[in-house]
Amino acid sequence: MHIILFEDSNVVNLYPITIGRAAFSISVGSMRLLNLARRLGGEVELVVRPHLREILKQDVPDAWNPKKGERRGPILFVNARTAPRVSLLDAWRTLTAGQYERGAIIYSGSSIAAAILNSSEHLPTQELGCAQIQGILQDLDLPEIEPPAPIVLLERPSDAIRLHMSYFNENLENRIATGEYQEIGDGLFVPKDEAKRPQIGDFFSYDSKAGPIVISDNVNIGPFCYIRGPVYVGSKSKIIEHAAIKDYVAVSSTCKIGGEVEATTIEPYSNKQHHGFLGHSYLGSWVNLGAGTCNSDLKNSYNEVFQETPAGKFPSRMQFLGCVIGDYSKTAINTSIFTGKTIGACSMVYGFVTTAAPSFVNYARTFGQITELSVELMILAQERMFLRRNVKQRPCDIKLIRDMYELTRGERQLANEPLSL
Repeated sequence: MHIILFEDSNVVNLYPITIGRAAFSISVGSMRLLNLARRLGGEVELVVRPHLREILKQDVPDAWNPKKGERRGPILFVNARTAPRVSLLDAWRTLTAGQYERGAIIYSGSSIAAAILNSSEHLPTQELGCAQIQGILQDLDLPEIEPPAPIVLLERPSDAIRLHMSYFNENLENRIATGEYQEIGDGLFVPKDEAKRPQIGDFFSYDSKAGPIVISDNVNIGPFCYIRGPVYVGSKSKIIEHAAIKDYVAVSSTCKIGGEVEATTIEPYSNKQHHGFLGHSYLGSWVNLGAGTCNSDLKNSYNEVFQETPAGKFPSRMQFLGCVIGDYSKTAINTSIFTGKTIGACSMVYGFVTTAAPSFVNYARTFGQITELSVELMILAQERMFLRRNVKQRPCDIKLIRDMYELTRGERQLANEPLSL
């Protein structure tokens, strides 16, 4: 079987999450679609926007042009915006095992969610493009079928938070079921390999009544920490002393987390080391929250929160919704982020964040100042961040920062809008 994960034209609606990240690399319920698709056992091919190709070819070198230019059927197409949940594996296996003369297609609204082709005769041998895939599948006029299990696509940034909470327990239970973890306390799971066990400080307290707590490889948990499940902590991450990690928190690898965190996804290499509240939010990679940074995740009226992005305001279907922060962004000490706000990639924010913050800006709106950040400054900052984590900055990393800057030029025109509380 050959698996093609493809981005479609609606992936830009997930900004700022997808400015510098492929949609299949978004963590939802502690899992990523790319990792889930690999569990089908077939050869994986990635079809992404042009500015992501170079860096992904280095990070995922085995997922590009098929061997000898061939794609052996059946060929499974999966929209990269698909929210990853373990039950999708059964849906995909049922689809590939079905008896379809040419293939079949599944829609989610007007978007192609998945498709199956029995042969590669209608596909070119060269590298495919995102729009090309959509055109080929639509031109084939494949029979539309109902999926054996719901396939839900991420439509707006807030979906990464809402669906994270919906799928978290299912995905976490599956991690436990792999047999890689051992239960060392009621609902507390750590790696079976003793060399990978977490270091847990004195007076650690936890509560797994509402869901399990899964601690991955080589995690460090400081003294006086409290964790209330369901929670997942990824490899080589550190939970700072006196931290309170509660309900539906997924910490990816190599993060440093302190203070109070609730119902939040944190992507790799991001830091929230100090006191302050972070709730019902999504943090990209290489984000740093200054001491005292807090966000609001509930309106005083208790109404549905509308998520505010540079593209406009959108209903979230959530009463609790915090912030979405793009890759490489930073907050100053005592920053306060209002309910449902987004902060773009590569920005630095100060004071009160009362509106959506564009990418590549110094945002100090409450002090009457918003200025554009130099792309050269961000490249230098990236190099310094990487060095602190023993990560080598590559030409493709620098190119990605430059591409992100160009892709978000239009956002910075919003900086002249009036203050809107």
